[in-house]
Amino acid sequence: MTTTPFHSLVVLDMAGTTVSDGGLVESAFTAAAERLGVRPGSPEHAAQLAHVRATMGESKISVFRHLYGEEERAQRANTAFEEAYARLVGGGSVTEVPGARASVERLRAEGRTVVLTTGFARPTQDLLLDALGWQDLADLTLCPADAGGRGRPYPDLVLAALLRTHAVDSVARVAVAGDTAYDMRQGIRAGAGVVAGVRTGAHDEPALRAAGATTVLGSVAELPALLRAVEERGAAA
Repeated sequence: MTTTPFHSLVVLDMAGTTVSDGGLVESAFTAAAERLGVRPGSPEHAAQLAHVRATMGESKISVFRHLYGEEERAQRANTAFEEAYARLVGGGSVTEVPGARASVERLRAEGRTVVLTTGFARPTQDLLLDALGWQDLADLTLCPADAGGRGRPYPDLVLAALLRTHAVDSVARVAVAGDTAYDMRQGIRAGAGVVAGVRTGAHDEPALRAAGATTVLGSVAELPALLRAVEERGAAA
């Protein structure tokens, strides 16, 4: 008889965690800022880029609202960003984080439901999935619009994954993994039992731990082994 794993719902970030985009976020941001009159290399651009780096993982429209204030300018910047990112994705620089696909396949083979999430808008998320041939890799994919419009660090994406999949009966049975402090805060606020940081993306181990990571891994490829180890310890307790 097959035993259902305790952490039966796994919510994974995309860019920086399962997907490597070669720094396209910064390039797309520069293109968007330039469209709004911010000259690349200027002090204003440097300050804005520093904010973008610090808030990697946050919903992109939220970042632009902070930077540009009024909603119309934020929406224009977000549209320019998404358009620039889409052009850059077409250049072939998007790859999987080594071992990411195999990790997702292993997790699902073990009876876990896997959900891929992002701070990008749905068209950009779909471009990433198409570029990697990942349309059917996970059980479900979610962007902020699928969770009422609020992305990280709010818990909404994790809770939307739980509500849509019906994979678990408690948030304690959810595992979250991501590469940014915002991913960690999202997991903690959702009440996830495992909140794993990975060192393949935007933020380093001290930042991930400061944001609440229950553990930090070299990459998402280590996640299946971690969950099995956590569950074995729990069964032996």
